[in-house]
Amino acid sequence: MLDFYYMLYSAPCRSILMLAQALGIELNKKQVDLDAGDHLKPDFLKLNPQHTIPTLVDGDFALWESRAILLYLVEAYGKDDALYPKDPKQRAVVNHRLFFDLGTLYQSYVYYYYPQLFEDVKKPADPENFKKIEAAFAAFNTLLEGLKYAAGDKLTVADFPLLTTVSTFEVTGYDFSKYSNVTKWYETAKKEVPGWEENWEGCLYYKKLYLSEL
Repeated sequence: MLDFYYMLYSAPCRSILMLAQALGIELNKKQVDLDAGDHLKPDFLKLNPQHTIPTLVDGDFALWESRAILLYLVEAYGKDDALYPKDPKQRAVVNHRLFFDLGTLYQSYVYYYYPQLFEDVKKPADPENFKKIEAAFAAFNTLLEGLKYAAGDKLTVADFPLLTTVSTFEVTGYDFSKYSNVTKWYETAKKEVPGWEENWEGCLYYKKLYLSEL
């Protein structure tokens, strides 16, 4: 069994929980209380010197960074290449969507909301950073044109982190209804990605912990 160090409110952690369900992997879940400093304890630092979650341990192999974990799981434990195609061009599109989520869509959330939520001296909303959210969703809407899923006509590993990202935007109160392709994809993904219920539970937990002041 794989050890999984996580917190349910974390969007990157939730993407791995959902993928594990899709792959039929049983995880030994170990909650890491960041507020209590669990991630800075010596035993955890031995596993992950960057002291971040999620962290996965498979035997004597430890890995962190959620999208690296997603790709490891799908390559090591996928029964076929359905979620991560072997065809170089199809795989490149999947990789693009993963990097788009990391560097553009999820990052736009970080730019706009994190200063309001997580800095020692919380800052007011910055309209310029809000524009980054709008630009990211507009780009995602364009990428989804003519597609049922994030990277084509089949569900892939790319849909998992994008789903946790968009659901985090939703629970935070961002209205993306004007992006019709995103809305259509989101409704499909909620129904078809395994583990949606646990993901939404994590979203609501995140809202309870951090979003009351927005």
